[in-house]
Amino acid sequence: MNATPPKAAAPVLFVGALTRDTLYRVADFSRGPGKYIAEGSVSMASGMASNAATAAARLGGAPALWASVGRDALGPALIAEIAAEGVDCSAVRQVPGARSASATIIVDGAGERWVLVDYDAVTQGSPEPGEMPDISAHGAVMVDVRWPAAARIALSAARGLGLPAVLDADVAAKDTLADLSRHASHIVASAAGAAILTDGAGPEAAAGQIAATFGCFACVTDGAAGSFLVEGPDRPVMHIPTPVVEVVDTNGAGDVFHGAFAQALAEGAEPADCIRFASAAAALKCMVLGGRLGAPNRRDTLDLMRATYPAGR
Repeated sequence: MNATPPKAAAPVLFVGALTRDTLYRVADFSRGPGKYIAEGSVSMASGMASNAATAAARLGGAPALWASVGRDALGPALIAEIAAEGVDCSAVRQVPGARSASATIIVDGAGERWVLVDYDAVTQGSPEPGEMPDISAHGAVMVDVRWPAAARIALSAARGLGLPAVLDADVAAKDTLADLSRHASHIVASAAGAAILTDGAGPEAAAGQIAATFGCFACVTDGAAGSFLVEGPDRPVMHIPTPVVEVVDTNGAGDVFHGAFAQALAEGAEPADCIRFASAAAALKCMVLGGRLGAPNRRDTLDLMRATYPAGR
């Protein structure tokens, strides 16, 4: 991959969550119920698709976001914060009488996190006809599982135009994951999401099972254990290790991974290189506290990618 994105690369459309995250750093969160004193905190606009779009922008893309917030005091602030990252937020809808989503996150001394998210069913309800952005203006579509009705519409439209239709298959109800997977050309699942979708299969086996079941590219990410990808049905499983870094905060790493993957895919990179690029971006994010605020730039990502995977290994 090049240090600068190809001029012909069309922007990626990201579809899904936009939330207000408040993150607390607590060195030891293992004592069970009780009071804990935070070492620090940070509040930011966040959400799976929004974090991924931020990553794509910092990696040289010109992404757009289709998300849903309430027409409340919080909604415009969330939109403005993501737009300031260089993400086109003109399609983000504000729903009257609805509540914008929020999350509370605890990050411990090892960088692991606990996430509690509050979504309003009205805010995440089905979009109205005509609300979807023009898919033909984009080079790829990536959706998360937090706004399923919009995700299904966007994936189907992308497939109809022959564009990459990428699903971030994270933890959700199995019916939701299976329904969206049927419309995706590329499924990139967390180990936990893949286990739900495959009734408990481990990451390597799940990658093969997902590719065979849905007839598409499949990748299962497993944190420090690396990623397992299958480029299509009846293809072998490949393993790509995770770069070794000093982990400070894993929150948002999966979102950065998906944003980097979709951006590389839109640029025309080979699927395995897309995963290597995404792995490097996610690893760099883990070195910085603050969720999407740790999304890296393109040069640092390429430097780590090339150092970790010489000759494409």
